[in-house]
Amino acid sequence: MRSESCQRLAGRRQFLSALALGAAYYTIPGAFAEELTRTPQLTLGPFYPDRLPLDTDNDLLIINDSITPAVGQITHFGGRILDSSGAPVRNAMVEIWQVDNNAAYIHTRSQNADKRDKNFQGFGRFETGASGEYRFRTIKPVKYPGRAPHIHVLVKIKGRPDFATQCHVEGEPSNDTDNILRRIRDPKARAMVIRPFVPVPGSPIQELSARFDIVLGFTASL
Repeated sequence: MRSESCQRLAGRRQFLSALALGAAYYTIPGAFAEELTRTPQLTLGPFYPDRLPLDTDNDLLIINDSITPAVGQITHFGGRILDSSGAPVRNAMVEIWQVDNNAAYIHTRSQNADKRDKNFQGFGRFETGASGEYRFRTIKPVKYPGRAPHIHVLVKIKGRPDFATQCHVEGEPSNDTDNILRRIRDPKARAMVIRPFVPVPGSPIQELSARFDIVLGFTASL
């Protein structure tokens, strides 16, 4: 039990360290802007939380001061919010939500609501800084009837319409039959919302990481 607690604490320390050092991983704003493809806008879906949890931070594995983590494969999920020129967008509020390991949303009309993992926050928020970076700690998404595994993402920027999209898991067989994904005809645009979930090197608990940059269709004012 002590070993498991130490692993959980180590994982959380790693996550918090990544938040502090994340800007070092990114390139010069606007570099290679000619290669940018705008992220497809996808449906908000019917399960945006109808009752927000009391804890809405960017660590979805631990609710407030609980010592019991959510069930699922720990995933460090993040990226940058960029404008159409490749410049980072600051002060963007990024929200994510997804099903838990039992395929239940934090929504009163969710399927499997009676099996919902009470230790999974299910929803989180993060406001970008100068680098446009956002980061969350969550679980690898699982599929449910009719949908491939995915994480919903909503970007809110003052003075602009909200932008909703979804991140799907690269290599997931159900991607080919997912009706939402099949609406995206352009292969480059489709690749923007299907991302690799890769093992974190050296993680003793088989954590994953996924990078999901979001390119919006406007140029930020200076």
